[in-house]
Amino acid sequence: MKLGLNIGYLTPWSTPATLVELAQEADRLGFASAWVAEAYGSDSPSLVTWIAAHTERIDVGSAVMQIPGRTPAATAMTAATIDTLSGGRFRLGLGVSGPQVSEGWHGVRFGKPLARTREYVDIVKLALSRKQVSYDGEFHTLPLPDGPGKSLRLNFHPLRTEIPIYLAAVGPKNLELAGEIADGWLAVFYAPEFAAEQLAAIERGRQKAGKTMAGFDVVPTVPVVVGDDVSMCAELVRAYAALYVGGMGSRQQNFYNQLATRMGYGEAAEQVQELFLAGRHRDAAEAVPMEFIDRTSLLGPKDRIARRLRDFADAGVTTLSLALFVADADSGRETLRTVAEAYAESGLGD
Repeated sequence: MKLGLNIGYLTPWSTPATLVELAQEADRLGFASAWVAEAYGSDSPSLVTWIAAHTERIDVGSAVMQIPGRTPAATAMTAATIDTLSGGRFRLGLGVSGPQVSEGWHGVRFGKPLARTREYVDIVKLALSRKQVSYDGEFHTLPLPDGPGKSLRLNFHPLRTEIPIYLAAVGPKNLELAGEIADGWLAVFYAPEFAAEQLAAIERGRQKAGKTMAGFDVVPTVPVVVGDDVSMCAELVRAYAALYVGGMGSRQQNFYNQLATRMGYGEAAEQVQELFLAGRHRDAAEAVPMEFIDRTSLLGPKDRIARRLRDFADAGVTTLSLALFVADADSGRETLRTVAEAYAESGLGD
């Protein structure tokens, strides 16, 4: 198992310089990858390019580029460009987002997300291969049949014609699709104690494609808080967990709430959602079970983190992407160094 860093996106309390400092520290420590997110604020390709320009060895990835936000051809152009500029260090993470962002921000209907994802990845791969792009699908027709458009191909030679593609997936069918058509899985709320069920879905997809799990990258984003008191560390993660389980989606369609339910926290997940949607965000955070936070995070002193790193590795993780819950760049760098030391002590890097 390798270590990665999930930088997230720009927030009111972060700056581009802060994100670069953290990525540079991860690069210095030998981390395998640094990932950048997007929601409805800063976009991931711009930040990924910024990070790549200020680092030397670490791979850079989008976690994710939103499928409803760009045509597949535009995504292929962006991926080929960033990969070339970074010297072959780019990893393309894709996701359909959720109905609120897809329909409310991008104006794209959320229906049939699996079929849309399959078509999208097909076209991205076709475009990156520098073949003529011609596609007749349910959601994409290239070129349009009733106009002057013609089949085109990427008009420069990228550094690589095959760029690793990752899918952000939560539900069982989406996990199976990731195993079938992607090179890696971007996971959230990954608990070693529950991972077997999720990895079984991935493996079914691999089998459909005539492949094994060999070389498939399992990349969960895991909150990390270093400190002597595990319960106090968990307090910093509560609001984040409540936002996703309670408020990232509607009452009828919240993939993270459904995930928590499948993990055995159905009653708590329902309570968190009720409180969050009622505007009682603090109460919702308090309702998130400590066990759920602990199982899906790295919390506590270095020796405990070292033990949990081994648990994640034993549960099929190949790249553990750290999400830092820290106040500033200095404490972020210190957290990265502590986890790197725990990683070395665990023997995972041998």
